[in-house]
This record gives sequence, C-alpha cells and structure tokens, in this order.
Amino acid sequence: MNTISRLEQANDNAAAFWLAQARAHGWQSRVQPGLTAVRCARTPDDSQRFVVTRPYAEPSVVEKELAELLDEWETIRFTLEDPYGGLDLSRFGATRMPIMPVMAREPDPVEGVPTELPVVSPVCGGGSLTVDEALDGDTFAQVERVIVDGFPLPARQPWTRNEALPEQLLRQPGCRAWLGRVDGAPAGACLSYDDGRATGVYWVATLPDRRGQGVARAVLRTALAHALPDRPATLVATSAGEPLYRTLGFTELAPTCWWTRTSLGG
Repeated sequence: MNTISRLEQANDNAAAFWLAQARAHGWQSRVQPGLTAVRCARTPDDSQRFVVTRPYAEPSVVEKELAELLDEWETIRFTLEDPYGGLDLSRFGATRMPIMPVMAREPDPVEGVPTELPVVSPVCGGGSLTVDEALDGDTFAQVERVIVDGFPLPARQPWTRNEALPEQLLRQPGCRAWLGRVDGAPAGACLSYDDGRATGVYWVATLPDRRGQGVARAVLRTALAHALPDRPATLVATSAGEPLYRTLGFTELAPTCWWTRTSLGG
C-alpha cells in the first residue's frame, strides 16, 4: 500500500489549490513529478507559482526543471515553495523569504461550533459576529476584498472584483469560501480546499480595524467544523497566524522555504 506523509498531503493540497486557480483564471499549468507549476497571467510580469511536492535527491535536477520552465514561459517574477529546504535559487536572482512552518491538524471535531450556518457569536469589544459560507458571486466578492485588504495583497490593491480570486473559483470542486461579518459588515475571511485527502486552509485574513477581536478564530473554526470529518487540515503559517493555529490544534510538519524573484534583475 502506497501511503504519503502529512507533509506530502499538505504539499499536494497546495499544488491542487493552485491548479484550481489556474482553471478558474484560464492559466497554463504544468505538473511534473515532484513539481507543480502555474503560469499566472493576469499581467505580463505577474508572478508565476511553483510548488515542490516531493523530496528530491539532487537539488540540481529540480533547479534544471525550473530553469527550463522559466525560459519557456519567459518568466519575470516567480515564487517557489520548497518544503524540503535544499534548493538554492539565488543564481536565478531569487531571494529567500522568512521560513514559515507547514502545519497540520489531525481529524478531530471542533467543539462549540453548531452545524447550522450562519454561526453567530458575540465579538470581543461588543457587537455580533456571524460566519457563513459564500455561495454566490456577490458574497464571494466580499471574501475576495477582505483577503486583498486584510491579508493584505498589495499587488492586487486597489481591489478589483474577480482579479485576485475570480468567482469561477467557487465552481471548482472542493473549493469553499468563508466570510465573517461584524454587525453585518465584512470583517474576516478564508478559503478552504478539499482535494480528496486533506482540507487546505488559505488566505486567513482580518480587516485591520477588526483585528484582535476573535474574527479570524471564528472564521477558521467554522471552516474546520464544516470540513469532511475524516480529513486532516493543512496550511502554511505566517508569523502572525501561527499562534492562533497552534491553539486550534495545528502542529508543525516542517519549515518551508519560499523563494521569490520580483524582476529579472533579482
């Protein structure tokens, strides 16, 4: 029986999520053994995305595959996720970003979250917090805007509907979007992606004026509570989000190294 590790499940989910975005946007993609590539093409200099999904014995082999894709796609900007930490992409003009942990949460019920949606609770500081699933284009646009402004995504500001996360993403099997509102106004959001083996969590974001009020926790708990019960949950944690994820039962699988190139000059 061929089993894969939790880390490999996390890598596969990240790759599958980017492939879902490629289908939603109409982007070109390439899946090679151990490496998934997406040619993001909103603008000519948009950042291509590469995800290393399996351990490699020879980093030079992966670097050669990457070099061939960069040349074929005439890539200017790119980001590569390397959860094994053995690549050196400085020769491509790329810079290594701060190390972040790949984390997983074992299948386990989320206590205190009702099965009915929306989930309603008080918010720290006063007011009412509701978390619901985005099922239509207008609500998904609110999710997109919260992520662009709250994560934030400076390259996508000012927010333009469907530019960062097109409505077609909702039609991709396994993709779900979650929106938190305080007194009816958008406050926090995240996406989840079920690839059949794991539920990946992406773009957990809170608007600046709602941080510290428990919004991200409520949104993430709701997403986890409504995932299929036999799925582990996976994510890559920023330094700001890691403490929250640990309190919700996520543990580190491995540190991941991200490389980014912003121009042909490095």
